[in-house]
Amino acid sequence: MAPTSTAPRPRTTDRAARSPVVERLSVLAITLGIFSIVTTEILPIGLLTSIGSAFSVSDGMAGLMMTMPGFLAALAAPLVTAATTRIDRRALLGAFMALLALANGLAAVAPNYGLILLSRVLVGVTIGGFWSIAAGLADRLVPAQQVGRAVSVIFAAVPLGSVLGVPVGTFLGDVAGWRAAFAVLGVLSVGVLVLLLAVVPPLPPVGPATRLRVLGGLFGSVHIRFALLMTLLVVLAHFGAYTYVTPFLEQVTHAGPGLVTVLLLVYGAAGIVGNFLGGSLVARRPRTGFGAAAALLAGATLLLPVLGGSNVGAVALLFVWGVAYGAVPVSSQTWFAKAAPGAPEAASVLFTASFQATISLGALVGGSVVDRTSPSAVMTLAAVTAGLAVLTALCHFARGLTWPGGNRA
Repeated sequence: MAPTSTAPRPRTTDRAARSPVVERLSVLAITLGIFSIVTTEILPIGLLTSIGSAFSVSDGMAGLMMTMPGFLAALAAPLVTAATTRIDRRALLGAFMALLALANGLAAVAPNYGLILLSRVLVGVTIGGFWSIAAGLADRLVPAQQVGRAVSVIFAAVPLGSVLGVPVGTFLGDVAGWRAAFAVLGVLSVGVLVLLLAVVPPLPPVGPATRLRVLGGLFGSVHIRFALLMTLLVVLAHFGAYTYVTPFLEQVTHAGPGLVTVLLLVYGAAGIVGNFLGGSLVARRPRTGFGAAAALLAGATLLLPVLGGSNVGAVALLFVWGVAYGAVPVSSQTWFAKAAPGAPEAASVLFTASFQATISLGALVGGSVVDRTSPSAVMTLAAVTAGLAVLTALCHFARGLTWPGGNRA
């Protein structure tokens, strides 16, 4: 059974020796690190057809650029965390940012598709390691009363990767070639590495070591099992469809490269709104927040094949989709954290592993469907899957389950 102690994690930083400015900069460094990782991970969505054409591979085969990182991240999250339990967390974060810079540099010069996929393997290892550590660090970087805001800022990096990273990367790809987009991300990764080492304090491991048996023990919690199922369904729905949103916009909306960039920008901007709205709601009502995000995602993807043929319909539904998915990462992380308050790093590892494994599965399933049918069919399948997530949230409520601490919300 998962530990249910609500005792606060030990704080190892001497806060009196750190100014509020440095504390904010440390949160910014983590946020920029996640922004760089998220942008690198999902950039192929905006460049899918360009990269596929360059190496003469189908859209489904090009979707492996999304499948590879998710699969490797799911493996890396528990294995890397368990193998590095005695290593300072700041040093690990720096090592993962250096690996991300290498991965982007490799993609920028890759002469064949096989080397592109190798670079995506490195991205996957980075995602699994960095996310597992960084997702639960807020309470070690800022005072207790600022932790909630810091968590929202850190998770804002996910939609920011969509609102800034992917559209800008797609624009760079259109103007200077897709290799330039990866090269710029490589330079950004080096800059984040320097900032991270300069402002983030030493972060020695705290609490019980996150061994594999600790992770296994969490599966005894009914809340963890529900968190895994909710994450599986919502993330599968999202990435099964969103990985192939560019082919959908090109074939159904008949959008050119410039309009595709604008539409992705609208989606990303909506994601920022969803992140902060979702973060505010799930802190008080995690089940309601996660269920609402799933319902909005289901509605948007269900209607896209019907209304997405027009520019107005595509803009409106991508905005709703963006709001919905913007709330998903913080909703999932919050559910895992509330399910196992006595083992925060272990809960963070499970969150990262399940999230990334499902990204991989979603891209794989979506690629198989889109190659055999059409992008519209992928959207419909996503709507059905997200609808099942709504039913899962209702089931959690119907069973009368309470979180550790007695809250039923």
